[in-house]
Order: sequence, then C-alpha cells, then structure tokens
Amino acid sequence: MKTELKKLENHLKEKRPEYYSKLQKPLSEAQILDLETTYEIKLPHDLKELYLWKNGQMSNCYQPFVNNSLFEPLEQVLSGNKEFTQMIGYDFEIENWWNKAWLPIFGNGGGSYICYDIEGIFTEQSGQLIEYWNEYDDRPVIAPDLLSFIEKLNQYYEETPMEEFDEYFDIGERISEWKKEFIVDKSIKKQNP
Repeated sequence: MKTELKKLENHLKEKRPEYYSKLQKPLSEAQILDLETTYEIKLPHDLKELYLWKNGQMSNCYQPFVNNSLFEPLEQVLSGNKEFTQMIGYDFEIENWWNKAWLPIFGNGGGSYICYDIEGIFTEQSGQLIEYWNEYDDRPVIAPDLLSFIEKLNQYYEETPMEEFDEYFDIGERISEWKKEFIVDKSIKKQNP
C-alpha cells in the first residue's frame, strides 16, 4: 500500500499540483488511535495507511479525488458512519440501505459515497469498496480492496495525458470488471418490544 500511495503522490504532484496542495497533512498513529477510541472502531491496516499518507482534502477544495468524489478526512468518515448508522431502522427502513460496516471515505458532496466495507456485506469480502447512493437502491461493489483501487488510479495517471484531466475525474471504465450489482429492497424486520 505504501508503494502505491507514494506513486499516487508523485502523480498528483506532477499532473494535479493545485489539487495536491489542497490535501491535508497525514494523521499520526496517535491521532488515528484517538479517533478509533472516540468512535469505538478499529481501522483495517490498509485504510489506516491511507490516512497516514494524507487526511483527506481541505474543506474549501471541491476538485474530485476519484470518481467525481472528494477524499473525506478521517473524522468526517467516522462521524458520518456513526450518524448514518443511528438512522438504521428510523430514516433507513430498507435492509442495507446503510450498513454499520461502511466507512464513507470518498463523497460526491450530495450525500452519496464510495465506502470502505469492513465486513464484506453481500460478498463476504472484507475491505471491498461499495457505492452508497442516497437516493437509489443499488449498492454496487466496485473494487475488491483499497489497494487494487489505488493501483487502478495510478494506472489512470500513468496512461492519461495532463490535457485530458478535467473537473469530472472518473476511473469507472478501468474498474468495470470488478463491478457487482446489488439491489436493496427488503424492509428491515421490526423486532417486537
């Protein structure tokens, strides 16, 4: 993971220097541990590596990191997970409309996210990336793990000339072979008091 993140850093410095300047400083191990303690969650190693590299992008930066989504700072990721999880059974009445195992690491600014799936909902493959659409019932798995996703992102940078970069940044075609579609349409079973 560290090797791929170093490659990504070099690509960003070379091809998107303005965007790179808007990435926040890395978190320390101690800062991550504090957040894990506060939010009562243990981050998987690869996700921790991402935030030891950079802590998302600045709040005044609206350029996408990947797939038209912003790179969310870790505290926002964990507070977002907690907020959405508390809505299960109330605002979210469909099973897996949201799941407590999803960490919303990349967001489109409109309430939809690419999530790191700690448990492997639908596929039993923990660490996969899944798309959460706040207005739609599809929950596609788009990558088997974060490392593979970053590798494809690096490949995109290696093969795409600078003049082809624009404000809509999408590697969807490069990861299409991984995509698995899942529809959520079953109501959550209410438990009797």
